Amino acid sequence: MIRLETTLNGMPFWMETGRVAKQANGAILAGMGETVVLVTAVTSGEPREGLDFLPLLVDYQEMYYAAGRIPGSYFRREIGRPSEKEILTSRFIDRPLRPRFPEGYNYDTQIIATVLSADPEIDPDVIAITAASAALTISDIPFDGPIAGVRVGRVDGKFVANPTKTQLEKSDVNIIVAGTQDAIVMVEGGVAVLPEDEVLDAIYFGHEALKPLLQLQQDLREKAGKPKFSIQTPQKDTELEKKIRELALDKMEQVIRIPTKVERNKAKKALKNEIIETISKEYEGREQEIASFLKELEKERMRHMIVHEKRRIDGRAFDEIRPITCSVGELPRTHGSAFFTRGETQVLAVVTLGSSEDEQRIESPGGQTFKHFMLHYNFPPYCVGEVRPLKGPARRDIGHGALAERALASVVPPPDDFLYTIRIVSEVLESNGSSSMATVCGGTLAMMDAGIPIRDMVAGVAMGLIKEEDQVIILSDILGDEDHLGDMDFKVAGTKEGITALQMDIKISGLSRDILHKAITQAKKARLHILSKMEQVIDKPRAELSIHAPKITTITINPDKIRDLIGPGGKHIKNIISACGVKIDIEDTGAVHIFAPEASAADKAIEMIKELTQEAEVGKVYKGVVKRITDFGAFVEIFPGTDGLVHISQLDHKHIKNVSDIVNEGDEIIVKVIEIDSQGRIKLSRKALLEQPKDIPSSSNTARHHHASEHHGPKNPKGHRNNQTNIRHNKTDENK
Repeated sequence: MIRLETTLNGMPFWMETGRVAKQANGAILAGMGETVVLVTAVTSGEPREGLDFLPLLVDYQEMYYAAGRIPGSYFRREIGRPSEKEILTSRFIDRPLRPRFPEGYNYDTQIIATVLSADPEIDPDVIAITAASAALTISDIPFDGPIAGVRVGRVDGKFVANPTKTQLEKSDVNIIVAGTQDAIVMVEGGVAVLPEDEVLDAIYFGHEALKPLLQLQQDLREKAGKPKFSIQTPQKDTELEKKIRELALDKMEQVIRIPTKVERNKAKKALKNEIIETISKEYEGREQEIASFLKELEKERMRHMIVHEKRRIDGRAFDEIRPITCSVGELPRTHGSAFFTRGETQVLAVVTLGSSEDEQRIESPGGQTFKHFMLHYNFPPYCVGEVRPLKGPARRDIGHGALAERALASVVPPPDDFLYTIRIVSEVLESNGSSSMATVCGGTLAMMDAGIPIRDMVAGVAMGLIKEEDQVIILSDILGDEDHLGDMDFKVAGTKEGITALQMDIKISGLSRDILHKAITQAKKARLHILSKMEQVIDKPRAELSIHAPKITTITINPDKIRDLIGPGGKHIKNIISACGVKIDIEDTGAVHIFAPEASAADKAIEMIKELTQEAEVGKVYKGVVKRITDFGAFVEIFPGTDGLVHISQLDHKHIKNVSDIVNEGDEIIVKVIEIDSQGRIKLSRKALLEQPKDIPSSSNTARHHHASEHHGPKNPKGHRNNQTNIRHNKTDENK
């Protein structure tokens, strides 16, 4: 067993091999803080015939036992579809590793990263990226590594590598950087509207920070690495390649100049069929090889055209953006909608507003969390003219949606300021280059159409790169073919003031900071152009929400009354929701938010809430029900859950011997609150609302009469005792 470690963010970062999972081609245990991840790499050992791509599977899984929890599913185990976090992390691992396998390696290969121990302060995702590279590096699998990954944060103006969760909460940067010793190969993350130079500083800080992790892997390889097995690289048939070039070169030069995607693809398919038919007798059964040579020829001629002729496929200048059209509010029943079209990429973005009950609940080993802002990206087959079964979103769709969501999250109002849950759905209607960045633009427009008070407008653009020897061409707003056949896919989203999110995959090494600076600066110019087009349609959020959006009314109740509002087993609150057709959110502070389809429903709900939670006020008159009778008075319920005492002396102006002479249980009577004592006991009066008979002296005259009788009247012992008895009796009643 070999174990080595280095230091990152003031904590040990360690990796070991040789103790667990020894039947895998490579296995690494890696950890930081109390987080531990196991990553294994296994290959089938046999090539897959007929494949022209790498069959690599990457699966990242977070086990609930890692955090000392039992899954909340019915089966109480980790089953079913992976979570969004697991899918995104699997992509983070896959993207920097895939280009590092040699050409011709078409063996089934699987990488499984399993979180065994989860420190709530240390995210396992970047640990898994580095450990996956280490598992391949020490294995016998051919792999041009190592690579490593770190997360970059910035706290109090200082960059931090692999920041803790607490540090991230204070950070205005959250990006993942993966790279080799000489080059950055992947960047993904979000920032809080920062200038381009500060984002570049963060990226290159990350590149420097990951170099000790590369050295750690090299040391592991020296101590525990296995010899790499050799693969049989397929030999090119130079005669066939030459023949295809002779037959297809001139026609391919014409095909790559067809500006529209559909027509260009038809022409490519026709050319392939023509070549196959022409040489089918001589090269029978080698259709895939012929198609592969044609792809190489297409790539060569397209790159030559860009570098040497300074011409793009659709004839645009290198920094020119395709024509943009957009519109808002075309779907009458939705809360907000927008169409955004850029060239042959088109997105429909739709906004729906809901209550906090509509928040996304995320179950993870770390516990439950809730999202009040969601963006879901759909990529149906018709958007690229294909036929395939409709299934759930693919990993690519999850990744594109997460990037667009991250780009917009910085401008979405916090839930304390905007009580609605926000959901954006992006339907990609047509795709030829960067539908994720079109989603950012469409999402911004749709939120403004919905009247959401976003802080600023956000747009995004995808940048490309063609590098041939010392020639470097930066392309703005790349087409799908320029992405597939180029050297970089760099997506940048942001406002006029700065960047909010970025994603970069680089297929070549040696990309200098100057080149990256040029790309990110050219991206800003493109972003400002796109924003100006969007502003022509709508330049600020609508003043009012859609008439179809739920209406929010907030009232405040005494927090002690929350239990009365909810009722036993939720009886009261369920009754209000059912009767009024509303949603109700109750905060511990006593704030009650009512989400209603129309104002009348909210008004009805408010009245019902007030009936359940109202508090007695001195001087206020209520119509109550007699609930209980005693010798000294009647207890009257003035509203549900609240009652007070009408003392016998407060039932009528005349002297009352028995309470039941005036009221009985179940009677409805009108009473007035005359006092609420320090203990919250309510004293009521019926007498105060009755007209005083003329033959009965006022209370003040009666008091003077009693006083005179006591001191100046005849000395009648019996009468005097009776008088004293009445007084004592009244005092006793009051005490009761």
